[in-house]
Amino acid sequence: MKYMGAIDQGTTSTRFVLFDSEGRVKASAQKEHRQIYPQPGWVEHDPLEIWANTQEVIQRALLQSGVQTREIGGIGITNQRETTMLWDRTTGKPLYNAIVWQDTRTADLCTELEARCGMDSIRSRTGLPISTYFSGPKLRWILSNVPGAAQAAREGRALFGTMDTWIIWNLTGGRAHVTDPSNASRTMLYNIHRLEWDERLLADQGIPASILPSVRPSSAPGGYGTVQVAPLKGVPVCGDLGDQQAALFGQACFEPGEAKNTYGTGCFLLMNTGEKAVPSRHGLLTTIAYQMGDRPVCYALEGSIAIAGSLVQWARDKMELVTSAAEINVLAARVPDNGGVYVVPAFSGLFAPHWRKDARGIIAGLTHFAGRAHIARAILEATAYQTRDIFQAMAEDSRVSLKALKVDGGMTASSLLMQFQADILGVPVIQPVVAETTSLGAAYAAGLAVGFWKDEASLRANWAKAAEWRPSMDTATRERLCAGWQKAIERSLGWEE
Repeated sequence: MKYMGAIDQGTTSTRFVLFDSEGRVKASAQKEHRQIYPQPGWVEHDPLEIWANTQEVIQRALLQSGVQTREIGGIGITNQRETTMLWDRTTGKPLYNAIVWQDTRTADLCTELEARCGMDSIRSRTGLPISTYFSGPKLRWILSNVPGAAQAAREGRALFGTMDTWIIWNLTGGRAHVTDPSNASRTMLYNIHRLEWDERLLADQGIPASILPSVRPSSAPGGYGTVQVAPLKGVPVCGDLGDQQAALFGQACFEPGEAKNTYGTGCFLLMNTGEKAVPSRHGLLTTIAYQMGDRPVCYALEGSIAIAGSLVQWARDKMELVTSAAEINVLAARVPDNGGVYVVPAFSGLFAPHWRKDARGIIAGLTHFAGRAHIARAILEATAYQTRDIFQAMAEDSRVSLKALKVDGGMTASSLLMQFQADILGVPVIQPVVAETTSLGAAYAAGLAVGFWKDEASLRANWAKAAEWRPSMDTATRERLCAGWQKAIERSLGWEE
């Protein structure tokens, strides 16, 4: 074994990455897939397109690197987590497009569920609030609204999965219908304390247990199965982690109190809380971080932001404010501050710590003084303000005052954003040498399963700092800017009836 592979199936693209024993990237290939918007608030992906892209990026990475299949010790999967699909086990065809985690079509279902069951009842079992974000209501919608879906479930032909389950099922030629605790804990169907699909939760949401995958450890000695398709045929699939938990693991946040923030399509701040599931009183999620082999599960507190990098994508594709994502940094750097402008990207409501599905996106504070550059800066700053809201909630819930923040994801390429993040938090922001921490976490999980890496200490030895941004903003300026942000948040609420 010379390398471990990782399939990173994300919200906007799929990539395949090969890592050597020091956690360095040997080869990588990536391909975007379509974002399908059938109606306002609806977001879908084509699962067959994603599977085709998965096969393509594997082929490309191996061809470009010259790595032979026999040199790859195993494969780990990491994925956009709550995105939900149902497919026919006999044909292998989806019964409907995958409904993406950002989708809000289940708002009425969630309101009805909350009235009937109560928020506390579900949160006490799952660590989650009732929200359109999670998989259970999306699955209920498919069963209720897609012709033939409920019948396929009754006949035992339908299989449910998040994108990790779909990819593993295809890789193994339909032999493995599995997920891991980190992904199961995002469904609103899984009891995170008893570590099993919860019969009451299934009954409350009208979900038949027969369509659910088995839950296996995130790092599985013996694997879930072997790849049945070229060019990875015979390679064991033995790691599976939701993308944000994978980034936590890839950042070597193995001890309680260690935290990371991933700046991707959304933005996700996770803190390791060890073997204790810490209930949140300030709008965070209590979730499963990972389970390594037969060891106890590790829990985390999480703050989830729906719109981060996708706000830049929106500014590029919908507003045509810039022609490339990188250009927004150049435009924003033309001005020293936001000129009083704030952008609240509540396109699908507000996630943590507010959990307001009635919120919608706004641009606030416009004057004749404001121009394109101020709006561009406000777009970048929105992610930093949202992170600060979560950072504060996490400190209150955990009773741990975070001294620094490890960061990863595509938006960390913006030094302007990272410096502003440090300024608005008042703590250093630290970036690792290996930026592909999500893929790395999946590879680590697989590598531990097959003995490619000995233990977590060897993984921690791979971590190294690439860059650090230290706060330089005075307290008065920080408080003034944050007060403006809170006013903008208030203006976004109550927009949707």
